Amino acid sequence: MSIYEIIGGIALIISGIFLVVVVLLQEGKENGLSGAIQGGSTESYLNNNGGRTKDAKLKRATSFFAVVFFILSILANVAAVFLAK
Repeated sequence: MSIYEIIGGIALIISGIFLVVVVLLQEGKENGLSGAIQGGSTESYLNNNGGRTKDAKLKRATSFFAVVFFILSILANVAAVFLAK
């Protein structure tokens, strides 16, 4: 194994762990039975200022780590193909 494979594998594992942690930190979107009875309100402070809330930051972090994980996965497969030759 080359140093690049080791570094790439470690980066892939770390990005995967961060992705799992960020997803687990997010709250569920469902309101349960009370939301079904009362109806969902679309006009609220949180919906109007959604970019500054904790959930919005976690959503952005999830997107970022998902893209990083996806790119690292592709790079690891491409490197495995080229290094095998």
